Amino acid sequence: MSETNKSVGFEHPRLVAKKILAQSQGEGDGAVVRRSIGRPELRSLDPFLLLDEFSVSPPAGFPDHPHRGFETVTYMMQGAVTHQDFAGHKGTIHAGEVQWMTAGRGIVHSEMPAGKGPNTGLQLWINLSSKDKMIEPKYQELLNSDIPSATKDGVEVRIIAGEAMGVHSPVYTRTPTIYLDFTLAPNTQYNQKIPESYNAFVYILKGEGVFGIEKSSTASAHHILVLSPGDGLSVWNKSSGPLRFVLVGGLPLNEPVVQRGPFVMNTQAEINKAMEDYHYGKNGFEMAKNWRSK
Repeated sequence: MSETNKSVGFEHPRLVAKKILAQSQGEGDGAVVRRSIGRPELRSLDPFLLLDEFSVSPPAGFPDHPHRGFETVTYMMQGAVTHQDFAGHKGTIHAGEVQWMTAGRGIVHSEMPAGKGPNTGLQLWINLSSKDKMIEPKYQELLNSDIPSATKDGVEVRIIAGEAMGVHSPVYTRTPTIYLDFTLAPNTQYNQKIPESYNAFVYILKGEGVFGIEKSSTASAHHILVLSPGDGLSVWNKSSGPLRFVLVGGLPLNEPVVQRGPFVMNTQAEINKAMEDYHYGKNGFEMAKNWRSK
């Protein structure tokens, strides 16, 4: 039987361990986000620290702010966002495009809407291991033409990181990660392998589907589904409309997490040092003092 047509695809199928509706809240300067990871019901899911579905229209946005100790992955759904940082890097990502930013030892940047809006997308924060927290900042920017895709039996997938349908993403994930964007046509089913060592979740963007086992209840847009351990996920779209969701998984770091706003380290002493470095403009924040985005 083909991968898409097996009704029971895995020896240890992943089930939905927790389902949470991402509630809207204000963030940045007038922006609105639906936060799923990083809210009281789901503080984190190692190695993931935060997931926001954002919507921003001028003049709102995310003005100049620092980061240290993790990565941000911004995936645009509609419109465009322009990024600037204190090292002179500037770029705009449009619908379907990705910026994978490794903040490392320190970055100060802005993320502002480039179109009238609404400009919508997902931003995921991925923790870095203690050995990687103080590396130099890096970027991977993926245009639509850089993101591989595959289609089979009414199922389409964009492979931002990892592998699906035998197609691999070119993205390097310092913390091992998969990031897959699936669209299922009505009355289709699919099975996706997930490394057993990974923590994983689904975030539903559009429509409704059944995840884990066929007799499970449906889940709809703006819900995050935390998955139980296992070797893969089965999903069914039994509705009359398309189902779109992202499937994200990552290797747990199993390290202490101490967070203070935009700084994520392993100890309180390291957080204090990050705040001091940012305040005094040193150890990676030397350019922060005199820089302002345009």
